[in-house]
Amino acid sequence: MFQRVGAAALKFNLDNITSLMDKLDNPHKKIKTIHVAGTNGKGSSSHMIASVLQSAGYKTGLFTSPHLKFFTERIRINGEEISEAAVVDFVDRIKGLAEEIEPSFFEITFAMAMYYFYQQKVDVAIVEVGLGGQFDSTNIIEPEICLITNISLDHQYFLGNTIAEIAGEKAGIIKPGVPVVISESQEETKSVFSSVANQKNSEIIFADKLFYAEQAADDRYNIIAKEEIFLEGLKPDLMGEYQMSNIIGVIALMNRLKKNTNFLLSQDDIRNGLENVAHNTKLKGRWQVLAKSPLIITDTGHNIAGIKEILKEIGRVQYKNLHIVWGMVSDKDAGKILNLLPKSAEYYFVQPDIPRSLPLADLLEAADQVGIKGQGYDSVMDGYYAAQKNALADDLIFIGGSTFVVAEIEDL
Repeated sequence: MFQRVGAAALKFNLDNITSLMDKLDNPHKKIKTIHVAGTNGKGSSSHMIASVLQSAGYKTGLFTSPHLKFFTERIRINGEEISEAAVVDFVDRIKGLAEEIEPSFFEITFAMAMYYFYQQKVDVAIVEVGLGGQFDSTNIIEPEICLITNISLDHQYFLGNTIAEIAGEKAGIIKPGVPVVISESQEETKSVFSSVANQKNSEIIFADKLFYAEQAADDRYNIIAKEEIFLEGLKPDLMGEYQMSNIIGVIALMNRLKKNTNFLLSQDDIRNGLENVAHNTKLKGRWQVLAKSPLIITDTGHNIAGIKEILKEIGRVQYKNLHIVWGMVSDKDAGKILNLLPKSAEYYFVQPDIPRSLPLADLLEAADQVGIKGQGYDSVMDGYYAAQKNALADDLIFIGGSTFVVAEIEDL
């Protein structure tokens, strides 16, 4: 499975998932879905969409990956995780099929989600792409609308070496005649998405050409459409300036979805959904504040673009000293990423407990090569405890570098 092993687990066709779904009588074709892809922001955006639809009274399924603590986080209905009994029941049901078809971990998980959502009679399911788009197992769904968030360099070994090539893979989720919303207009991707949408006769909506956000007082934003206020004083609960492009994308998607007679959505539904994402969907690990004195923040951002946004957020925080608890997986360019980090911080280097993690010795060596000094710790929590011990009340502790580092924080 990709989560633990890496690229060796990936396939470049949809044969397995198609066969498995056929044997299950294609539950994904019997429910309404919304498909979300992108490099950064697809998880947050998926949770935002789910939260808005829940606020509007829809029974909403949400399929995301990876999980932080428990497998069941990947499959939720109105914020409630699938039960362990339902997981066991599904695996028992498909044991024979699994031996016959040999699906991957992700293929089984996605099939489980679609089967569960159909059994539970959801009104709509939000489906986040695992990796890429074109050959992702989720790409067999027939969605009402698609969303593609920010595109940046990540997983180049199978998506492509340029932003445009990666956009081409993500554009694989665009379906004939199905509208697609692009959260962020990027010079390198705009023509790629427009070309694929035109080929498939799909309406394409660039969210940031319709809406923009201006900051008001007290972490509130006015969302502007055509120089008129669309939402006044919106106070998103997902903190971080970097979330604004995701919010704009979700608002544009909801605005388009309202034109579909199957969905009744009000301005209040959109506001309530965006202001209560964490409460409605139980999302964790996105610029999440764990404590106030010292200020402790964690974020799952793990590629160059995501870490640049995190560093911008750190730059907006007032603190005396900066402590960074940091670990990585081995398929990221450690040198390039570490070179982005502030040299003046105090570092606590850790190795998350998964086979894909970058060995601590390699991380320390990579840090030394870019002029960053720090101590190594045997576990994420050991590094975290050391940072807490050393930090003063007005310091900032940041924990990150990988989803798997965040997952091992016991306070989460």
